[in-house]
Formats: sequence, C-alpha cells, structure tokens
Amino acid sequence: MKIVLAQPRGFCAGVVRAIDIVERALTKYDRDIYVRHEIVHNRHVVQSLESKGVRFVEELNEIPDGSVAIFSAHGVPRSVEAEAGGRDLLTFDATCPLVTKVHNQGRRYIAQGRTLILIGHARHPEVEGTLGQVDGPVYLVEKLADVQTLPLPIDTPVAYVTQTTLSLDDTRAIVEALTARFTDIIGPETRDICYATQNRQTAVRELTQVADVIIVVGATNSSNSNRLREIGEEAGLPSYLVADGSEVNPAWIANAEVVGLTAGASAPDVLVDDVIAALGRVKPIEVSVLDGKEERINFKLPAELATA
Repeated sequence: MKIVLAQPRGFCAGVVRAIDIVERALTKYDRDIYVRHEIVHNRHVVQSLESKGVRFVEELNEIPDGSVAIFSAHGVPRSVEAEAGGRDLLTFDATCPLVTKVHNQGRRYIAQGRTLILIGHARHPEVEGTLGQVDGPVYLVEKLADVQTLPLPIDTPVAYVTQTTLSLDDTRAIVEALTARFTDIIGPETRDICYATQNRQTAVRELTQVADVIIVVGATNSSNSNRLREIGEEAGLPSYLVADGSEVNPAWIANAEVVGLTAGASAPDVLVDDVIAALGRVKPIEVSVLDGKEERINFKLPAELATA
C-alpha cells in the first residue's frame, strides 16, 4: 500500500512561534508558567508541555500573582490584556501574527466608519478574541444564510475580515453574497488570507486526486484539521480525523491501494510518524511525498525570549 504525504502539512510558523514562547519561558524563568487556553489545539502538544511543568487554565483569575502568563496562539480580547496588565504577572502574547493582522484590519475598518462583519465560527477562541479586540459594531457570519439576516441597510458602509483557520475557498460564497447585498463593502486582499490554511487545503485537494482514502492527523477541536477532513469528503473519498496512530481503524484501508495522509497546522510530525507506523502494522507500505509548496516563513519571538 502506498502512503502519499501532503506537502505542506503539520506545524505552521504561528504554531512554531507559540510553542517556542512557552519552551523558552520555561528555560529562562524560575517561576510558574501558565498558559491561558490550550497554546494550540493539540492534546499531544499540551500534554508534552504539561509534563515539563506548564499549567493550562481557561481564565486569567486562575493564575496566581508572580507567575508567567502566556496568551495562546488564538489571541485574546482586550479585556484579558487589561486584566493581566493590572496584576503582578509577567505576560507574553503568543497570538499568531496573522491573527493580530486581522485584529489590526478590523480596527482600521472601524476607524473608517465602517460596520465590521467577521466571518468565522461562534465560540472559537480566535473569534472571541477578535470580537474583543475591536471597538465598534461587529456582526458574526457563520454560514451563507446569515448574510440575508444581517439587520443592516444595503447602503451601510461595511467591511469584512475572516477567522484565519478559514481559507479563501471556505469564505468565497459568503464574500460573494456580502458583495451582492451591500453597495459599499471592502475586505482584505487574497494575499491577506492565512497562507498556512490555504496551502494545507490546496495540498489536500491535490491529494484527493491520487488517493483512495484520506487520513488527517489533528485534534477534534482543531478548526483547520476538521476542514481538511471535510475537503476529502467533499471530493467523495472516505476521510478520517485521528489524533494519533492508536485511532487508525484497519477497516478503513482494507481495500485501499493509496492512502493520502496530512496533518493540521497544530499537529507535530511525531504524530504523523505514529500514524505511518500504525498503517505499516496493517500491511506493507511505501511512503512518498506529494510535490507542493515549501513554506519558509518564520515569525519573530518577543525580544525578552529571543536569546533564551
């Protein structure tokens, strides 16, 4: 059986930066290290950091004074930043720079007098962070039908931004519907969409052209990982999301000649290797990598941690 790996797959630059911030804080500071929310949506990553002494909490009031407090890659509302600033905490912001870019875009649009529309999933921490970073009217649109129920006149000056774990392909129909409804609308250029999300989705679409089955390595609460599995299903292939090799069902590949394998942006290579090993225990395998984009982007660390 052939296993074809998508390219790119796995960690993106924003995830690498967030994990590096936690790892370097552990090395540099003789204090308790706390992270508000999972640093990235992957239990393997979280458990690995917990084994080194990092503590994960959902609210800032769970962090004792004198500790290091780190905000996750998904971003936080301004109210959380203000609360942290008023306490005896050494704070680091691991928000992905591309998420921060969305925050800045939203603020610019509001400053121009526009009503902001955020395309994304309710209750996702990135969406909650973005809603809390923008002062002014913001409307959340999750699906195409939501466009028609927006309580806004058609001549309202509006602008839209998107959750970064959605791609241009995910949002195209919604953007087209918004553009058709409103006479004065602007939004980010195509190049402002998260490169990692778009690249991984493009790679999976290419994978569906050669594979009989798609397996995505990622967490069930990872938006981008779930979307990769959905793309496989939309192409008509049996598609599965697994946390690691222990969740691979041999029945999935009983009649498969080619298995397409990829990983969400918060899934480390070690989990991909674990899935490959699990597949190899079912039948003999041959592994290859699909041609695709090689990502060379790196994001800077906070200055205090750059030399840790």
